[in-house]
Amino acid sequence: MQLIDLKYFSKGKRSKVYTAYYKNKKVIVKYSNRALIESKWLKKLKKLNFVPKFIFADASTLIYEFVDGKTIDEYLKKNKNPKILKQILKQCYELDKLKINKKELTNPYKHILVKNSKVKMIDFERCYKTNNPKNVTQFSEYLMRKHIIDRKEITPLLRKYKKSQTNLNFEHILALI
Repeated sequence: MQLIDLKYFSKGKRSKVYTAYYKNKKVIVKYSNRALIESKWLKKLKKLNFVPKFIFADASTLIYEFVDGKTIDEYLKKNKNPKILKQILKQCYELDKLKINKKELTNPYKHILVKNSKVKMIDFERCYKTNNPKNVTQFSEYLMRKHIIDRKEITPLLRKYKKSQTNLNFEHILALI
């Protein structure tokens, strides 16, 4: 595999991240002991349009398409577009329907990227399958902490959604955004 122009990008809790070019496209090169775990999730979720395209993985290296955009925290400092927030919640609901918990959505400061009207999620190394996924409720907690949604209004809706993750219960949550 020929990577061109490998440059340091950032450091995560369990990884070092670089950018490079592969076949004339910018990619992320992530060195991590969890590379195979994250690659499994990227492959499994490839049909979802908010997940980066998987390219390669071995025991310590993961390569996927580079996702450009502002972190959700940067985005919310200047813009609170309800369409973007609803798009993120819909992505969370897609994961919930698949019975997959992403894990970092209570504090997604590096895990959700926004560019123009598109939202992508990154860092799937801590995902796991569960009968009780919490993506919608976790991201809603984040929105409450950011004072974007009212805690008193949404809490009963989240409790209802937690008991029964139906489309109707989810639509009630979306209506508050």
